[in-house]
Amino acid sequence: MPEKILIVDDDVDSLKLIGLMLQRHGYEVAAANSGGQALAKAEAEHPNLIILDVMMPDMNGLEVCRRLRANAATNEIPIIMFTAKTLIDDKVKGFEAGADDYLTKPTHPAELASRVKAILARSTTKQETAQPTTRARNTTIGFIGAKGGVGTTSVAVNVACGLLQMGENPILADFRLGQGGISVALGLIRTQTMSRLLSGSLADITPKTVENSLSTHQSGLRALVSSISPKEAHIKFSDEHALAIVNNLRAIAKPAIFDLGSGYSPLTAKLLPEMDKVILVVEPNSMALSMAREIVKQIDEDGGGSRLSVVILSRAQSSLQTSWQEVESMLSREIKAIISAAPELAFQAVESKNPIIFLQPNSVVAGQFVKLAESLKTKIKSIAGGGGNN
Repeated sequence: MPEKILIVDDDVDSLKLIGLMLQRHGYEVAAANSGGQALAKAEAEHPNLIILDVMMPDMNGLEVCRRLRANAATNEIPIIMFTAKTLIDDKVKGFEAGADDYLTKPTHPAELASRVKAILARSTTKQETAQPTTRARNTTIGFIGAKGGVGTTSVAVNVACGLLQMGENPILADFRLGQGGISVALGLIRTQTMSRLLSGSLADITPKTVENSLSTHQSGLRALVSSISPKEAHIKFSDEHALAIVNNLRAIAKPAIFDLGSGYSPLTAKLLPEMDKVILVVEPNSMALSMAREIVKQIDEDGGGSRLSVVILSRAQSSLQTSWQEVESMLSREIKAIISAAPELAFQAVESKNPIIFLQPNSVVAGQFVKLAESLKTKIKSIAGGGGNN
């Protein structure tokens, strides 16, 4: 696999010129035209090298370099500062900010290529000679409802509680601005919520700010919640903001669990590649299953089918419900779990702000949630060890 280089410059012509030259030398190229975008891409894509322009309008390259070095997820990526400034003091400032090398514009393509090659070689040597460490890869799990009202939030919350009981460090996150079911289910109210991160500066989304925005349930379960205020639903945010939150949560949670709401929204489609496991929650009735079938089809087309599993959540006892065998046949997916109908227990859980697993741990439904959590814990270990996505 070719080494990836992130080029950061607000000058489109420079981006194209440098990118073309690097591609001719066999490198994979990513581009960012602002400091904020550079920080997000560096953390999301973790390039092998960053070529960083100093003079940019939103955030200069020195500040970008400092933030990259302050972030544990990006502090070891080599950086070449690239600028028209030629004074010794400017060069010193670049090295003080954390740059590994410093080039002035204009530079000959051969010189840039040789500097890139040398920096990458030093980086590879450093990695090879470093003390070996065992570093597990944290996992992300996304929950999607076939339609509204099927109980997606309930499944996500109870699975997280089950994993917490098993000694994991799960964090719940709710991207459904204005429809924050997790905040209601757990009775969590804080001023620093998901909406504040999504509407703020992209550069300010770091593991520290995300962790400071978490609320904690009495059980110890942590969550990044959205409120139920209708005004919050009108907040506009970029895909880069959402991706930055996902990747920062991945860094601090084990696993990060996302309530993605119902249907297959543009945001869900954007976040799908970042999910190691996707759980589609369906009711065993014709309407929900018809909608689920279309969602499965779209996820397959988008390349996420191998990570998708189905959970049946019965909301009421009925002889008219579709059997699990028919559900498997209709969706062409194995059923990961079947959660029995327990409307009174579900009502009590919401009223007490205490998930079913904690409220009545010996109930049949709690046992079903625990079994689902156990199967996902096995999957978490498989992913951390480099296993597949089944």
